[in-house]
Amino acid sequence: MLKKLVPRQSVHTIYDIDANHLWGFGIRGIITDLDNTLVGAADPHATPELIEWLNHLQQIGFKVVIVSNNHHHRVSTFAKPLGIPFIHRAKKPTNASFHKAMKLLGTNARQTTVIGDQMLTDVLGGNRMGLYTILVQPISRKDEGFFTKVNRQIEKWALARMKK
Repeated sequence: MLKKLVPRQSVHTIYDIDANHLWGFGIRGIITDLDNTLVGAADPHATPELIEWLNHLQQIGFKVVIVSNNHHHRVSTFAKPLGIPFIHRAKKPTNASFHKAMKLLGTNARQTTVIGDQMLTDVLGGNRMGLYTILVQPISRKDEGFFTKVNRQIEKWALARMKK
């Protein structure tokens, strides 16, 4: 089980991801988490830097979908102005939202990466589906919800066990 929590790649922020390398690896679709992956959990809109990054992905040829466990209003307020499809209340790490996202992207597991800040939702869900998983450091932990804080404690325990 602990092996399923290990991402294929770990970076500080999304901006440290080499999109050209992913493209060369055969990745065509990106499933990304929202809160503390793209922006802080309390930030309602994309930053200019994020918009530039998303445009760069589109220029390369990637398709992007946001998959979030957050509620409809939060995710739609963020995603609609960007024209990015989204899945809210995704219940990650369950498989259903990842299957739905790949259908929206028109990709299979080998062609899809999932980017997120949580091992227990994004990485575990992506690894269970055979996706290329990328873990980013959370942008801002101060606005995280109760369940995310619980997940962080479990992640801390799991990381300590993996080091043994």
